[in-house]
Amino acid sequence: MDIQSPLQLLGGISPEKFMRTYWHKKPLLIRQAIPGFKPLLNRAQLLALAGEEGVEARLIEQLGEGQWKLSHGPFPRRKLPSLAKPGWTALVQGVDLHNEAAHQLLQQFRFVPDARMDDLMISFATDQGGVGPHFDNYDVFLLQAHGKRRWRIGRQKDFTLQEGVPLKILTNFEPEEEWVLEPGDMLYLPPKWAHDGIAEGECMTYSVGFRSPKQDEMARELFLRMSDAPDEAPKDVVYKDPKQPAVAKPGEIPADLYDFAREALKKALAEPLALERALGEYMSDPKPGVWFEPAEDFGMIEGVELNRRTRMLYDAKHIFINGESYLAGGKDAKLMQQLADNRRLSVREVQQFSDDALELLSSWVDAGWAQSVPA
Repeated sequence: MDIQSPLQLLGGISPEKFMRTYWHKKPLLIRQAIPGFKPLLNRAQLLALAGEEGVEARLIEQLGEGQWKLSHGPFPRRKLPSLAKPGWTALVQGVDLHNEAAHQLLQQFRFVPDARMDDLMISFATDQGGVGPHFDNYDVFLLQAHGKRRWRIGRQKDFTLQEGVPLKILTNFEPEEEWVLEPGDMLYLPPKWAHDGIAEGECMTYSVGFRSPKQDEMARELFLRMSDAPDEAPKDVVYKDPKQPAVAKPGEIPADLYDFAREALKKALAEPLALERALGEYMSDPKPGVWFEPAEDFGMIEGVELNRRTRMLYDAKHIFINGESYLAGGKDAKLMQQLADNRRLSVREVQQFSDDALELLSSWVDAGWAQSVPA
């Protein structure tokens, strides 16, 4: 992607300018970001998807003033309210994992690093449907796909949430701006910007969301992964305490044991590339519930294309794919990086791999992480 060229998707500004001026800083309303946009799934297809096993779906119903009901899918059609009933919303998460057109839509937003990309959620609402005034801890693009939705947004100071409701709804929402979005219009919101979207008639809204890992969760994941033995495991070092005196308080943890634990963490962090490996594996892990269908006998690889559910990242020394890491260098590494960036390689490019890299690529195709594409 040419990050210097203006994009209609961003209202005629370049990705470089958008990231510098708006990302994480201020909202942007883009009229006709995608002119003539039509829903990628019609209402029946979306609601059918909400009824499938392995699809994350929620149903939100407003029962009255300040009264909300939250249910989790899958939802057989008979369990959804009547389309004539106002005030309900079906949210289907990770539609890009199940629908190729939705996956392709996400590719337009790859001026943001893949490590930050989460998924495409589709919201279907009957008249007056919404999820209440709230805020997100991540950036989001809200693309109107069908019908109209009225958005009110504001820089919230009071983040107190209503008590006794199953949703994170703000108690004192303070809107500053208001717009009605029609198909093709899009609204970008940075983290913590409060917003409330109400359907005006039946509508569908697409939410392109991004990952914002919590520091404590990331720390747990990284330490867990860094505890895995390195390729050349060092000699086991066990705790010894030859000078431990007799104690009158046996329940107290010895200070020397804390020192031993601190030293263990320091050594883990000092292990060459340990942090890089752990972070790459963590960020390339597929979403929970994602599975791959192993390939049938595919013969020789011609071109190759990543499965839409595959996460592939890289750094200067590694290739990461679906939570696995591989040390890589030279021409093979450059080709693998190209695969991560473009999500496909031509026959000519695949033919440039070494035998070892080609064998690895074949194992990914065999596992269903990628597929061989004819010339």
